[in-house]
Amino acid sequence: MPIDFEIPAEAKAIREKVRKWVHEECIPAEKELDTKPLAEVLGPLRAKARAQGLWCPWVPKEYGGMGLGPLANALVQMELGESMLGALSMNTQGPDDASMMTILAHGTEYQKEKFLKPLLNGDKRICFSMTEKAAGADATGMQTTAVKDGNENYILNGEKWFSSSASVADMALVMAKTDPNAPRHKQYSTFIVELPNPGYKIKRNVANMAIEGPHDDVLHGGHSEIEIRDLVVPADNLLGGEGNGFAMGQHRLAYGRLRHGMHNVAKAQRALDMAVAHVTKRSTFGQLLADRQAVQFMLADCASELYIGRLMLLHIAYKAEKGLDIRQENSIAKIFHAHMVHKVIDTAIQLHGALGFSQDTPLAKWYTQVRSQRLVDGPDEVHKWKIGKNVIKAFREHGTTASAAGGDLL
Repeated sequence: MPIDFEIPAEAKAIREKVRKWVHEECIPAEKELDTKPLAEVLGPLRAKARAQGLWCPWVPKEYGGMGLGPLANALVQMELGESMLGALSMNTQGPDDASMMTILAHGTEYQKEKFLKPLLNGDKRICFSMTEKAAGADATGMQTTAVKDGNENYILNGEKWFSSSASVADMALVMAKTDPNAPRHKQYSTFIVELPNPGYKIKRNVANMAIEGPHDDVLHGGHSEIEIRDLVVPADNLLGGEGNGFAMGQHRLAYGRLRHGMHNVAKAQRALDMAVAHVTKRSTFGQLLADRQAVQFMLADCASELYIGRLMLLHIAYKAEKGLDIRQENSIAKIFHAHMVHKVIDTAIQLHGALGFSQDTPLAKWYTQVRSQRLVDGPDEVHKWKIGKNVIKAFREHGTTASAAGGDLL
C-alpha cells in the first residue's frame, strides 16, 4: 500500500480560498498603506475576511473560528505569510495567536469571557512577557517575582525584555516566579494583566537591525523593555494554576515556532516568485538571465529548500493530527526554516542586482527582518543542543538514531 500524500478536498479548498484572498486582497492592500492609515486599510480588510468566513483559522467553531486542524491550518498559514497583512487580516497574527491558544486551553470560564472573547473578536491584542535580559534563552532563569497578598491579589516585581507587541497590546501574559523552592520547572506561574497599568511600564521599544516601514510600530508593536513595579494582579487572573507557567509557556512557544516556519515558507515562496519574474524579463549581454545555467542552479537550490521546508511542516502537521510527540521535529524545523528563508531571500536579492539591494522592492526589508528567526523562540544553538541530546538518547535506547531523525515516519 503506498503512502498517501493526498490532501483532503476540504483542506485543499480552504487553502485555495486563502491563497486567492492573499493575492487578490492582502497584497494589493499593502500598497494602500503608502497613503492611508493602517486602521483605514486593516479595518475593511478584516470585515471582508470575516464576511467570507476567513477568521481565526485554528480556533474552534463554537468560539467563532474556522475550526481547522493542524494540517489545514498549516496549509493556510503557508499562504498567509506571503503578505504582511495576511495573518492580521484573519486575526491569526503572532504573538496573539499562541496566547489565545493558551487561554483557550487553560483559562477559566471567567477568563475566557473577559479576556479571550475580545481577542478572538479582534477587538483587543495581547503580548507575552517571559524573556528577561539576565535569563535570555533559559526561561528558568527568570527573576520576576509574584507574591500573594492575602487571597485577593498577587504583587509582581521584575523586568522583561523583548516583549513583542507590548506597545499595541491591551493585555499581557506575564510569567513570574511564585515558588522559588519548587522544582525548577514548577517555580513559575502565568498571569493575565490588563493594560495600560501603572505597574507595567514600557521603558522603550528596543531598536534593532530590521528596516521599519511607516506602519510597523502599529502592525507589530516593536519589542519592548518592560519595568514591572508593584504590579497588582487579581488572583482570578492567574492562568492555569500556580506552578504551571513554564509548561504552558513551552507549549505556547512550540506553536509559535511552527507558525514562524509556515510564514517563512510563504515569504520564501513570494521571494522566489519575484526572482523568477525578474530573471524571465531581464536580459544582460544579449541573453535572458533565465537562460543562464548559473541562474538556473541558484533557482534550483531555492526550490529544493522550499520543498524540504514544506515536507517538514506537513510531516509535523500529520503527527500533530495524530496526537504524537512533535518536539524533536519542531526544533529541527525551527532551525531549518530560519536558514531557508534567509537563503531564498538572499538569492532573490542577488538575482535582482542593485534593485534587490534597494528598498524599491520588499526584499531588503525582509532580509533584515528574517535574521531574527535564528533567535526568536529559542536561538539555533539551544535547539541544536536539544536535538543532539535526543539523537544520543535514541541511540542508547534503540541502538539507532532513526527515531530522532524522522525515522518514525517509516
